[in-house]
Amino acid sequence: MPTVFDQTFFRLRMLVGAILCPVAFAALALVEQRDKLVLVRQSYAAGWHLPGGGVKRGEPPAEAVLRELREEIGLSWASEPQLIGIFIRKVWLTTNVIALYRVRDSRFYFKPNLEVREIVLADPAAPPPGTRPGVRRRLAELMGETPQSPYW
Repeated sequence: MPTVFDQTFFRLRMLVGAILCPVAFAALALVEQRDKLVLVRQSYAAGWHLPGGGVKRGEPPAEAVLRELREEIGLSWASEPQLIGIFIRKVWLTTNVIALYRVRDSRFYFKPNLEVREIVLADPAAPPPGTRPGVRRRLAELMGETPQSPYW
């Protein structure tokens, strides 16, 4: 179980990163399990999010999303990620550029960790309370309820 020191250090690292690099590149995933999607509750942000995270310098985003899924949800196997789109969101001092992938088949064994406290398999048509607005937009687009927007 992460300590208060671990959580504080993690948040401080994110702040320093935002100051040093005001544009961040992330890769997130719609991880499908039968007719449900994996949502994560992070230690440093409220609500339910899609799993994924930062793309390292020189790292292809499709590889980054699989690495992040291994780190966050314990991914052990996955089909080839399919790119859905590129999105933009402004967060505090940074602009995030987000590559969103769809992972149709996967195997994972989740254990709570420093970044992700819990996961849920959610019905995309009825996400749980607390699901972040950007995630709700992506789910509505996935369900064909709204056209795709370039903004997260």
